[in-house]
Amino acid sequence: MNIAGCVQSDDQDVNGIDVVGQSDEQNTSVLEDVPGLSSQKEATMSLVSDAVELIDTEGEFAFDEFRKNGSEWFNDDSYIFVWQTDGLRVVYPPDVSGEGKDMSGLVDVNDKAIGSIFIETALSEAGGGWVDYQWTRPGEDAPFLKYTYIMKASIDDQTYLVGSGFYVDDHVYTNSLENIEYFTRFDTISLGNVLHPEMVDRDLGIDYSIAHVILKPGASLESHLMKNPEAHYVLAGEGILYIEDVPFELSEGKLVLVPANSRQHTENTGDVDLEFLAIDQPAWAQENEEMVD
Repeated sequence: MNIAGCVQSDDQDVNGIDVVGQSDEQNTSVLEDVPGLSSQKEATMSLVSDAVELIDTEGEFAFDEFRKNGSEWFNDDSYIFVWQTDGLRVVYPPDVSGEGKDMSGLVDVNDKAIGSIFIETALSEAGGGWVDYQWTRPGEDAPFLKYTYIMKASIDDQTYLVGSGFYVDDHVYTNSLENIEYFTRFDTISLGNVLHPEMVDRDLGIDYSIAHVILKPGASLESHLMKNPEAHYVLAGEGILYIEDVPFELSEGKLVLVPANSRQHTENTGDVDLEFLAIDQPAWAQENEEMVD
């Protein structure tokens, strides 16, 4: 598959809430398997637990400690937040002018009732748990998954909600077709990278790439070969993939593995777009592709 030129070099916060309604055990089945995410969860739980202990010993004097920038409680986008159980925000280090506001009606970008879920989670029989929701980072437009651990604390007769959260995408890379930059060839072919290690500003620990390819009806990808094997997985449409002139019919759900150094070209034989994922290992690179007659 010719994807030359496809690789290019390169809120406000939710008051620490990250929503739940499920137990910690239910939420962690996938997350804990990811390197780095488990340790971040443990660190967040420990921070919130320590904050509750500080409130238990120092009462409201602990609130001033939580507001100190550069401290263990407030550093960059990591901070401790505190609400009363009626939704009144008591401690909000990123913007202390926002303290004293009623947050009980707060919703996320998908209108998820964060405020009420937050309160219910803290007042649950477990006394807290993990909460997830979609929220935008400061200065960005796209929402990201945020995950927050909250616990209940008390000072005399007043009950508080104490928590801290983090953005999951800092630890788990995600992408979607909606976020892909596509390149157009011959006005009939579009392609874009779903995943390519050279296009990500972190070490993913991988050496393969996934491209989304769209061929308009009647379009074709010219004959070429890859020095590495390349898998094609069809998402939609119909077509024919020729490998050394041998035809392989393409339809939704079909996968074909093109052997390394094999001449290939693809034609859309249907009346709708032919869409497939092209998976290369090692990751696609110009030097591994050769156009042939």
